Formats: sequence, C-alpha cells, structure tokens
Amino acid sequence: MIEDLHQSAVEALAHDRPVTMLNLMKFRPNSLDGDGSGWDAYLRYSQLAIREIKSRGGSIIWAGDVKGVALGPQTMGGWDYAALVYYPAPSAFLDMMTSQAYSVANEHRTNGCEQHLILATDASFSKLATP
Repeated sequence: MIEDLHQSAVEALAHDRPVTMLNLMKFRPNSLDGDGSGWDAYLRYSQLAIREIKSRGGSIIWAGDVKGVALGPQTMGGWDYAALVYYPAPSAFLDMMTSQAYSVANEHRTNGCEQHLILATDASFSKLATP
C-alpha cells in the first residue's frame, strides 16, 4: 500500500466522470538511493508511472517547473514541479496506485521527492483537451 493514499477522498468523486489530479512535487537535493539527484529519481519514476497512467486511459495534460508564488503566502510556495494528470475515472487512479507495477515505480518517487502532494479535482470548467 502506498503511504498517505487517501482512498476515501478519491472515492468521494463522481464515479462516472473523468478526474484530473494536480500533483505538486518538492525534490530532494540527492536521491535517497544515491543514484543522482532527486530530479533524476523522479525521471526514473516518471518513465514507469506514465506507462501505468496510459494503460488505464490516462495522460499527462500539463507539467512544468514552479517558479514561485504569484498570489498567497510565500511560505506555501516551496514546490519545484507541478503536473496535471487526467484519468477517465477515479477508479483508474486507484487501480494504478494500488497496483504492483506502481509499487515498483513508487520507490523512485520516494527516493526523489521530499514532498509530493496530489490533489483530486472535480472540474467545473476546462479548456484543456482531454483524451
């Protein structure tokens, strides 16, 4: 089981609608496994995780570097990277997160990320094209 996975928050989303997860990452200076930086470990994680996302009908909608807080408390701006990840249903996200293949990928995520927050969103509006 993935530490800090809050299934009840995901299960509370509408079961018959797509979901977009907002990911916020803060990388470690050095990977816990000693193999490069936290970013390097995150790239290893991404290669494996993207396969799992796609196999469940999901996709990365957008990803990029966080440059700073534009509005709000500066203390909340300690993120290095953000990504929007689309899933066709909340169950696809949960299926991935609880799979053996994701468990393997998660080792790299843990090695690379000092913090990783995933916010489950329920869209009320979007101009982003989804698969």
